[in-house]
Formats: sequence, structure tokens, C-alpha cells
Amino acid sequence: MVLIHVTRVRIPLGPPKNMSTPQHVVVVPDGNRRWAKGRGRPPFFGHIEGAKRTEEIIRAVFSEDITHFTFWSSSVANLTARPPEEVGTLFSLYEEYFTKLAREDEIHKNKTRIRVIGRWRDLTPQNVQRAIGLAIEKTQEYTERHLTFLVGYDGREEMLNAIGEIARNSVHDVTRETIKSHLWTRELPAVDLVIRTGGEPHWSAGLMMWDVADAQLHFTETLWPDFYGGEFSNIISSFKSKERRFGA
Repeated sequence: MVLIHVTRVRIPLGPPKNMSTPQHVVVVPDGNRRWAKGRGRPPFFGHIEGAKRTEEIIRAVFSEDITHFTFWSSSVANLTARPPEEVGTLFSLYEEYFTKLAREDEIHKNKTRIRVIGRWRDLTPQNVQRAIGLAIEKTQEYTERHLTFLVGYDGREEMLNAIGEIARNSVHDVTRETIKSHLWTRELPAVDLVIRTGGEPHWSAGLMMWDVADAQLHFTETLWPDFYGGEFSNIISSFKSKERRFGA
């Protein structure tokens, strides 16, 4: 297990303090296909099992005082460059689980707003778009918690889109706030913690590159279908115990 700090230089406002519960946690669920291969099963079997872990981790998030949780569901390449059978399984899971989320008592009890960011309108079939749209519509008025899914997402496309909008609007005084206001993630706070499963400590398609500038990165060897709520809670506890120095 490796812990890496990504930091930027800034003038500290005071001495480092013990960290509190992270406000915004991102999970990159890697390892579904390797998990299936290790059991002699096709890749889609890993995605089916991984979907069960997603439900469990969302429940673990609710048990913590985490207000924003973002889950990497698929990149653009995941939906355009993988075998049709595997992508078809992802689409079926999206339809099933977003329909379920729209009706889930715990979502409504916790006043959780669901967002879906990425090119999902371009890259998913209409039945999936309807299911995603239903989950968004049924929760759009909630403000207490925020559950975001990245579907057909690429951080490089997000940044290019933001730069293009700024250029088209002829904005000359470009600040950090200007860039943030043009990102797909403009309604989300900066990321405090990124957890990547699967034992391969690398980034993916420029994941939220602006928002992770000060995030802590946690890489675990555990493949996603074996990543249970207990390990998630332990990682959150470890985060709380450390000091955040922001490069100071």
C-alpha cells in the first residue's frame, strides 16, 4: 500500500493541524477484469461483481461524514475501445443501478444529489440515458450530500472544453476561479482524497486534473471486487490521522 501526496506551493495560513473527515473523496475502482481473469471468468463477470462493491462503498460513505463522493464509472476509452460484450454489460449495469438509485430510500433519506459527468449522452444508448436522467431528476433539489459518477469521462476533454469556452467568451483576465467556473466539475469542491484500487499506482485520462491539485492519493493492492467497506473506512481513518501541509 502506497501513500503519495500531490501538493502545490502556497503561503500557509497557520501551522498544520490534524486532518478532519475529507469533504470530497474520489474512488477509481480498478481491477474488475483482472479479478475475473484470476477466476477463469470473462471480463464482464468482474464488472458485475464490482457493481456490488459500489453499492457497499456508497453505504460506507453515508456512514461517514463525507459530503461529496465521486466514483469513476468509465472513461471515454472504456466505452469506445473495449469489446462489445464487455461494454454491453456496463450499459446493462448502468441502466439497472441508476434506476435503482433513483428509487433508493437511503439516497432520499440522506438528501443526496446525484450528478453524472462526462460524455454519457453521446456514448450510451437511450435506455441508459433515461435511467441516468431519472436519477438526476429525482435528486436534483437535494443539497446535503452529493454523489457524482464519471461516465464517459476524460479529464483532458474537460480541460480542453473549459479552455475553449473561455476563449469563445473572450475572457482576458483568466484566474483560477475563471477556470473552475468553466469545468464540468464546477459545482464540486476540491478533492481531498483519491483512492485507487487494483495495485497499479497510475493516473487515468487526466482524472479531475484541476480539482486534485492538493489531494492525497491512496493506492491499494486490493482489486475492486474485493474492496469492502471495512477497508474504505480504514483509509478514511488514516486520512483523519495525518497532517495536511499543502507543500509547506
